Amino acid sequence: MRSRYSAYAVQAADYLMATTHASTRRNHSKSAILEWSKSNQWLRLEILDVSENVVEFKAYFLDNRLEGHVHHEKSFFRKEKEVWFYVDGEFYDV
Repeated sequence: MRSRYSAYAVQAADYLMATTHASTRRNHSKSAILEWSKSNQWLRLEILDVSENVVEFKAYFLDNRLEGHVHHEKSFFRKEKEVWFYVDGEFYDV
């Protein structure tokens, strides 16, 4: 999870696509990921809860108008051949 947050912060869209599970990768667009990551200033990541394949977190960021926001998500991961992949997530209103 931390590596994916860092990838958003440094606009590493290739890494984000590569660490998204093949079964859900079609639901994501490299250009949309890159646009969203570039249009925000990422401030910090707060891990709220972790289980074997679920991470609940809050990512704090400023938008292009310098307004603060919190992205609160419960992310689901799947491990294949010793590599973890993001599958999907549940988003919470903050």
